[in-house]
Amino acid sequence: MMWLFALLIVLAMGGVAMVASGRGGSMAPAYDDRPDLALPTDRRLGAQDLRTVRFPLAVRGYRMSDVDDLLARLATELEDDDASGDAGPA
Repeated sequence: MMWLFALLIVLAMGGVAMVASGRGGSMAPAYDDRPDLALPTDRRLGAQDLRTVRFPLAVRGYRMSDVDDLLARLATELEDDDASGDAGPA
Protein backbone atom coordinates (compact mmCIF):
# COMPACT_ATOMS: atom_id res chain seq x y z
CA MET A 1 0.00 0.00 0.00
CA MET A 2 2.88 2.35 0.78
CA TRP A 3 4.29 1.76 -2.70
CA LEU A 4 0.97 2.81 -4.24
CA PHE A 5 1.03 6.14 -2.37
CA ALA A 6 4.66 6.70 -3.31
CA LEU A 7 3.83 6.03 -6.98
CA LEU A 8 0.88 8.43 -6.84
CA ILE A 9 3.05 11.15 -5.31
CA VAL A 10 5.73 10.67 -7.99
CA LEU A 11 3.08 10.83 -10.75
CA ALA A 12 1.56 13.98 -9.23
CA MET A 13 4.98 15.64 -9.01
CA GLY A 14 5.69 14.68 -12.62
CA GLY A 15 2.38 16.20 -13.72
CA VAL A 16 3.14 19.44 -11.88
CA ALA A 17 6.60 19.54 -13.46
CA MET A 18 5.12 19.07 -16.95
CA VAL A 19 2.59 21.86 -16.45
CA ALA A 20 5.25 24.16 -14.98
CA SER A 21 7.51 23.55 -17.99
CA GLY A 22 4.75 24.62 -20.39
CA ARG A 23 3.64 21.27 -21.75
CA GLY A 24 0.13 21.62 -20.37
CA GLY A 25 -0.83 24.48 -22.70
CA SER A 26 -0.93 28.16 -21.99
CA MET A 27 -3.46 30.35 -20.25
CA ALA A 28 -5.83 32.57 -22.19
CA PRO A 29 -4.74 36.23 -22.55
CA ALA A 30 -5.85 38.42 -19.66
CA TYR A 31 -8.81 40.70 -20.31
CA ASP A 32 -8.32 44.25 -19.08
CA ASP A 33 -11.66 45.03 -17.43
CA ARG A 34 -10.50 48.05 -15.44
CA PRO A 35 -12.10 51.39 -16.30
CA ASP A 36 -10.08 54.05 -18.07
CA LEU A 37 -9.48 57.45 -16.53
CA ALA A 38 -12.29 59.95 -17.02
CA LEU A 39 -10.21 62.89 -18.28
CA PRO A 40 -11.19 65.23 -21.10
CA THR A 41 -9.38 64.61 -24.36
CA ASP A 42 -10.90 67.48 -26.33
CA ARG A 43 -9.35 70.28 -24.25
CA ARG A 44 -6.37 71.04 -22.07
CA LEU A 45 -6.34 69.77 -18.52
CA GLY A 46 -7.30 72.25 -15.85
CA ALA A 47 -6.60 72.40 -12.14
CA GLN A 48 -10.07 71.03 -11.37
CA ASP A 49 -9.38 68.01 -13.59
CA LEU A 50 -6.29 67.23 -11.53
CA ARG A 51 -8.17 67.69 -8.27
CA THR A 52 -10.93 65.28 -9.26
CA VAL A 53 -8.95 62.58 -11.09
CA ARG A 54 -9.09 59.19 -9.38
CA PHE A 55 -6.92 56.30 -10.47
CA PRO A 56 -8.56 52.87 -10.39
CA LEU A 57 -6.97 50.59 -7.85
CA ALA A 58 -5.15 47.49 -8.98
CA VAL A 59 -4.04 44.55 -6.86
CA ARG A 60 -0.91 46.30 -5.65
CA GLY A 61 -1.96 49.95 -5.88
CA TYR A 62 -2.55 52.15 -8.92
CA ARG A 63 -2.03 51.08 -12.51
CA MET A 64 1.39 52.41 -13.38
CA SER A 65 0.37 52.99 -17.01
CA ASP A 66 -2.43 55.39 -15.96
CA VAL A 67 -0.10 57.47 -13.80
CA ASP A 68 2.60 57.48 -16.51
CA ASP A 69 0.11 58.57 -19.19
CA LEU A 70 -1.18 61.44 -17.07
CA LEU A 71 2.31 62.63 -16.16
CA ALA A 72 3.44 62.47 -19.80
CA ARG A 73 0.42 64.52 -20.85
CA LEU A 74 1.05 67.13 -18.14
CA ALA A 75 4.71 67.36 -19.07
CA THR A 76 3.83 67.94 -22.72
CA GLU A 77 1.33 70.65 -21.83
CA LEU A 78 3.83 72.37 -19.54
CA GLU A 79 6.48 72.28 -22.27
CA ASP A 80 3.98 73.81 -24.69
CA ASP A 81 3.20 76.53 -22.14
CA ASP A 82 6.88 77.30 -21.66
CA ALA A 83 7.44 77.52 -25.40
CA SER A 84 4.51 79.88 -25.97
CA GLY A 85 4.84 81.84 -22.73
CA ASP A 86 1.21 81.02 -21.84
CA ALA A 87 0.35 80.24 -18.23
CA GLY A 88 -2.62 78.04 -19.20
CA PRO A 89 -5.88 77.64 -17.28
CA ALA A 90 -5.92 78.49 -13.60
